Amino acid sequence: MHLMDASSTIDPLSLEIDCHSVKRKMDHAEAFLLLDCRQPDEHAIVHIRGAVLLPLDQLPARLDELNAYRDQAIVVFCHLGGRSLQAAAWLRNQGFPTAQSMAGGVDRWAVEIDNSLPRY
Repeated sequence: MHLMDASSTIDPLSLEIDCHSVKRKMDHAEAFLLLDCRQPDEHAIVHIRGAVLLPLDQLPARLDELNAYRDQAIVVFCHLGGRSLQAAAWLRNQGFPTAQSMAGGVDRWAVEIDNSLPRY
């Protein structure tokens, strides 16, 4: 019988995380940074309590602000998930190996987690 090396069966952390998993992290008070990469005008319409606003176009110039989170999970979200996917991939390339994008963004959060939030 051939046994596989244990390391070959472990998948790398997915680049995306679903909103229910993010909600569970919040409910269990897990240490992670929830990062909103939308623009301030979008944030003014709707936001997730506790999230830090850092617009995607400012991320490279403000990367040092995230250094304290290099060893913690970072979950990035935007409106629908496209910009946050770019941000999470970019963060991983900058040495943040656990950065993930919340699939579906704040829109999916408003539909599946907190339907009291406005949608745009």
